[in-house]
Amino acid sequence: MIAFLVGTIEEKRENSLIMDVNGVGYELIISNNTLASLPMEGETAKVLTYLQVGENVGVCLYGFATEEEKELFMKLITVSGVGPKSAITVLSGMKISDLLVSIVSGDSNALSKIKGLGKKSAERICLELKDKVTSHGLPLLDAINMPEDYNENALNDAVATLISLGINKNEAYRLARSKATAETTAEEIILKVLRELGK
Repeated sequence: MIAFLVGTIEEKRENSLIMDVNGVGYELIISNNTLASLPMEGETAKVLTYLQVGENVGVCLYGFATEEEKELFMKLITVSGVGPKSAITVLSGMKISDLLVSIVSGDSNALSKIKGLGKKSAERICLELKDKVTSHGLPLLDAINMPEDYNENALNDAVATLISLGINKNEAYRLARSKATAETTAEEIILKVLRELGK
């Protein structure tokens, strides 16, 4: 198993990367997020990897700029019907933070807008990963520090109001969820969020 590569970036392409590691050129399949995060061609980089070996696909090497993205990739490929290439498509479709919030909030509509991802696959990702993402504590969700017990109706009402006030949908959910408890009302959640935003 190849855990990571350290070498010179020879060529950056859409969804792929050529790295020179001690005179050996490795081709890696990468997401748009990783492509944007890596340094320029000719510079040295460390890329985390996942090696896929199969009869139909041969040998494919996937690359990731961050532990967070690789961890989410590993979770995505556990979803029925989502292989490594589909997982890269998902990771290329939106920022990792937005992707995590969409999964946690069960927003399959946002995921289904990713080019190449169908509605059923988006629904499966939300259904199968919602608990895995929250229980395993990916970095973004650790930072949010969400209370486990909360009033779902109050949260949904608060999110809808925050969106109507011009706050981004994923940001509205993240902020409201961090303020929601079993006792808080929608109005209380909204007030707390607006105070945090300085409005």
